[in-house]
Amino acid sequence: MTGKIIKGVGGFYYVHVVHSGIFKCSAKGIFRYKKIKPLVGDNVKLEIISEYEMTGNITDILDRSNELIRPAVANIDQALVVFAVKSPMPNLNLLDRFLVMMETRGIDTVICFNKVDLADEEELSNLKSIYMKAGYKVIFASAKNGYGIDEVKNVLRGKTTSLAGPSGVGKSSVINAVTSNEIVKTGDISKKIERGKHTTRHTEILNIEDNTYIMDTPGFSSMYVCECEKEELKQFFPEIYKHEGECRFNGCVHINEPDCAVKSAIDTGISTSRYENYKLMFDEIKNKKKY
Repeated sequence: MTGKIIKGVGGFYYVHVVHSGIFKCSAKGIFRYKKIKPLVGDNVKLEIISEYEMTGNITDILDRSNELIRPAVANIDQALVVFAVKSPMPNLNLLDRFLVMMETRGIDTVICFNKVDLADEEELSNLKSIYMKAGYKVIFASAKNGYGIDEVKNVLRGKTTSLAGPSGVGKSSVINAVTSNEIVKTGDISKKIERGKHTTRHTEILNIEDNTYIMDTPGFSSMYVCECEKEELKQFFPEIYKHEGECRFNGCVHINEPDCAVKSAIDTGISTSRYENYKLMFDEIKNKKKY
């Protein structure tokens, strides 16, 4: 029998089997021996222990089309990353790290800026300029009043999407808005530190329409730089990489070299904040390789 892991909690995996239901399963010890961990989104084989109690064991993990570590999911079509335009203010360095991670996996990402009802036009225009220059689809939304929610639904329709974002940005409220149900517990913002209380404790697949699934993932507040060589980092900034071959020197990494096409494009085709974050990540990789 085969099914899909829709949730993993406390060492158990909940596997949805079409026309049969959801089975609470353990993973065979061979996975620990091989250091393989089942992920939400995995298609698996299972043996049934009790049909009455809906329990079983996962015996095999089928081939993955892709997998991520942060968030820990498999077999996704795209990512939707949610940040707030205010309360809390968006951490663009964190957003850029997430985008780089998705680029390294070849996964398309859509950016949703929530809480537009709290921002003015200049703030929205600035965010739009930064990420549309970079080639990303940007959606402005307000889960509170429904603005932009139809556009979010259209992006999700017919796909399996990993939904991610830091705590407090209204990610759970966006999910509730697109599903029209209060299926995800929402949390309050701490006014003192402007950070949300964690309301998503584990990754879980939610079926919101026919052939439309979202993977709700725990909030994140930090991310490591990508596991790549410093010379490769430019490949994962689309607006930087499109200038490949235009610089004076072959192999230009766009940091200190003269006659660099990327540096010449800053503020026109490349935003300053994206370029500064590129340099920060470049230095982190360079310094990490020393030790």
